[in-house]
Amino acid sequence: MITRFLLASCAGLLLATPLAATADSAAAAACQAHSTALLDALARGDYAHAGKDFDADVSRALGADRLHQVWEQVQAQMGAYQSHGAPAWRAMAGRELAVTRVVFARQPLAALVGCDAEGGIDTFRLIPAAAVALAPAAEAPGPALPAGVREQPLAVPSPLGPLPGTLTLPAGAGPFPAMLLVAGSGPSDRDETIGPNKPFRDLAQGLAAEGIASLRYDKRTHVYGKAMMERPADLSIDDEVTDDALSAVRLLAAQPAIDPHRLFVLGHSLGAMMAPRIGQRDARLAGLVLLAAPARPLLDVSAEQAREQGARHGLDEAQIVGRAQAIVAERKLLAGADPRHPPPGRFGGVPQHYWLSLRDYRQVEVAQGLSMPLLVLQGGGDFQVSPAQDFARWKQALAGRTRVSFHLYPGLSHLFMPAGGTQTLADYAVPGHVDAGVIRDIAAWTKAQPFVAKQVAQARP
Repeated sequence: MITRFLLASCAGLLLATPLAATADSAAAAACQAHSTALLDALARGDYAHAGKDFDADVSRALGADRLHQVWEQVQAQMGAYQSHGAPAWRAMAGRELAVTRVVFARQPLAALVGCDAEGGIDTFRLIPAAAVALAPAAEAPGPALPAGVREQPLAVPSPLGPLPGTLTLPAGAGPFPAMLLVAGSGPSDRDETIGPNKPFRDLAQGLAAEGIASLRYDKRTHVYGKAMMERPADLSIDDEVTDDALSAVRLLAAQPAIDPHRLFVLGHSLGAMMAPRIGQRDARLAGLVLLAAPARPLLDVSAEQAREQGARHGLDEAQIVGRAQAIVAERKLLAGADPRHPPPGRFGGVPQHYWLSLRDYRQVEVAQGLSMPLLVLQGGGDFQVSPAQDFARWKQALAGRTRVSFHLYPGLSHLFMPAGGTQTLADYAVPGHVDAGVIRDIAAWTKAQPFVAKQVAQARP
């Protein structure tokens, strides 16, 4: 899917721009620097400075307000911005361009930036990354592992093929209690990489230092996203989350260093929302950890985000109302839909069958029917999952249960890192790490849970 809105806004400029001669190395380096500065500014929401290197024609077409609107539209179609790499210098369409991979939650794009003889940006375009065969940039090496902790590859089976994963083991021989990490929405990798941040890597290594093993894996939508979007329109939430998590639990239970009587699932965001279903379907689990779990339907959460984020990003009232009305219309469509005959088309870039698979799922009610221990954690500075609307509902619904614990962390974000000042996605561009106190609380709770030998015996295939 091409970002039509951005292409439309610049189409005349692209067609009218004469083909440039081959640039010398200095001009190429300058254009790549301008491209990086543009994307850096967009990532942090600094629209006033994002276009500082545009030439006069592009400046007139893409002023700060229009650039803001376009960037929001890109994310509405492609999902939240996550990261971008370093530019490559490529010959394309008769000229040379700075080409940068830009990762969004649903699909990576390639940013094409061209410069005129004076060094001003005369071309800015976003196209699917696959169109230019742009490989992901090599990641910088991660931090050193805690003493004695080791990591090894462990692929999770899925219907489309293996999902690359990492088994992180504490020092010693085991057997260890183990935590399966289930990521949030979008095609997340095993580290749940968002900009420079890797919350699942932080959790895995921090838990290992506390004596708890973990398995994290690339989501099916990350590894086989194109195949999933091209499949018949029966994509469901179980395809995205539940089924692979259950497969990973079975794999984890079979590892020699893992204690199969002490298996836990830790879900984050959408993964936390689906954790009760995972627990409902596998009795071998000793407990569930829910980080920033929505208690409401996703469309309700999306409606709140559309209002709040729209205002923070400077959208006018008509744009905010338009987004809200689209969600209301989708709710009405789903309410009267027959799952055997889903409505045609997509909403938010996803087939309607996917939304129907979520329509009748009530995560709080499913959690109420579970007997296993639950730990529900929430960042007080989370602007994506509401402490007042979601965490409070979990507390109210599960109040009085001796096997359910709650923790609210003032000042922490959706990533359980220090919350930023903008309360927008730009905050995720700031490097951080999962709060050490959160990791200690998870570890202490995990070690305090009893074995589930009886259930494990019943659950083994």
